[in-house]
Amino acid sequence: MAGFRSNRSFARTNNDTGFGNNSTIHGDRFVLPDGTFNIRRKGKRPWEWFSLYHTMLNIPAWQFILVVLMFFFSINLLFTLVYLAIGFHEFTGYIPTDTWGRTKELFYFSLETYTTVGYGRVNPTGDLASLVAGVEAMSGFLSFAWATGMLYGRFVRPRANLRFSKTAVIAPFKNITGLMFRFVTLKEKHTLTNVHVKVNLAMKAPDAEGGQYQFYTLVLERSHVDNLPMNFTVVHPIDEQSPLYGMQPADFAAADVELFVLVNAFDDVYSATVQQRTSYVYEELQHGVKFVPMYQESADGSTTILEMDLLDVTR
Repeated sequence: MAGFRSNRSFARTNNDTGFGNNSTIHGDRFVLPDGTFNIRRKGKRPWEWFSLYHTMLNIPAWQFILVVLMFFFSINLLFTLVYLAIGFHEFTGYIPTDTWGRTKELFYFSLETYTTVGYGRVNPTGDLASLVAGVEAMSGFLSFAWATGMLYGRFVRPRANLRFSKTAVIAPFKNITGLMFRFVTLKEKHTLTNVHVKVNLAMKAPDAEGGQYQFYTLVLERSHVDNLPMNFTVVHPIDEQSPLYGMQPADFAAADVELFVLVNAFDDVYSATVQQRTSYVYEELQHGVKFVPMYQESADGSTTILEMDLLDVTR
């Protein structure tokens, strides 16, 4: 650890990460691999911090579909119970004569009313049933407008659509060593331009009382590319100016090293600036290996082939 202790004064500290200047307490990693912050809020009433709109835009697609379907069937079941409480006698057009059959008829009537389809065989005859059916029809077209807005918001929301390597490596680089990771765009014909990368480092200071975390901005060999048609390998040279200089593999664990990665770029498909975050902790660093090349020339020499399944492959 001698090299690590001696060179910290030369590294560029960063007190603007948002995690405090000298943090001593945190749970596991600061940033999760998916780019979200490892923070859970307590002490406020749920309606003060919970946003249904924000949640529905950010949950996975399968959860979004599940929530919409569950809401649709739940609200129709609720209206069916209301119709049952009003009574079968306020409706006409039944075919079944038993209670269960008529209950199903009322449920299907609720589905038809909520979607404003209105086939018309079962229909309300009483005032109260007609009033409730009107309220349900209004609720139906309002909720469909809400669902359409949520779906549109998810569809047009700008995304960077990047995939980062699962691990970072420390490998030979220009007669020294370098800390490296790489990423690639996932979508076909979805090239990002004016790509900027920023990498911050969190580590425990060995000579700080209480094992405080200190934060550094890592100097990169290249922090900007004009276009990103292929993969981008980000390299931090570990020279005398680096806070990682002189550290051995065991020192990374002792210092609880974590990298915060932020990528900003312009997406001409969305015509908007997009960004994506991720992080690497010391368990996700490989020492003494390097990434294998991801691209090669096609057999006929007419194009370049980018092999996406090699993103995480090292040797």
